[in-house]
Amino acid sequence: MFSLQPDLDASLTGRLLIAMPALVSSPFAQTVVFLCAHSAEDGAMGLVVNRRLGQPGFDDLLEQLGVAPVPPRRRITLCAGGPVENSRGFVLHSADWTGDGSLAVDDGIVLTASLDILKVIADGAGPRQALLALGHATWEPGQLEAEIQQNAWLSAPATEAIVFGSEHDSKWRRALASLRIDPIRLSSATGHA
Repeated sequence: MFSLQPDLDASLTGRLLIAMPALVSSPFAQTVVFLCAHSAEDGAMGLVVNRRLGQPGFDDLLEQLGVAPVPPRRRITLCAGGPVENSRGFVLHSADWTGDGSLAVDDGIVLTASLDILKVIADGAGPRQALLALGHATWEPGQLEAEIQQNAWLSAPATEAIVFGSEHDSKWRRALASLRIDPIRLSSATGHA
């Protein structure tokens, strides 16, 4: 039997959540969330990876934080990571760099919430792939599982192209396409056969 629903007893850490049409009137409409942590006991935390943040710009943010050099030798994408603590920054990046405050999400992706990584990136070094998310999304224990059962989210394997790619406007469609789903055929109605 084929099912698009994940095993809700297993951790979804390191996977993508793809918003379904049921979330059309929520802040998560057409979002793709990378799950940084998920457990039955603690709930879940993730970062929206397809909502580019226009302001502040990366240079402006570095200047506000007192991180030199400005202008930086290297820039990374800024995303609106979610509705919780939207003044707090998280750098999601490839595992080829780690430092204080780094947490391995899986074998290839790390989450860092310290200024050290921004200093390294501004200086032109650091991880090969990275994005800076302001804010995050969280779910209480059992909340995400209930939302998945209500067809609010689909889960898909994470890929570098979707997580770190610069084509933000197409990430939602590409994430659905990775599951062979045409968004035109999606309905906001829920049902169970």
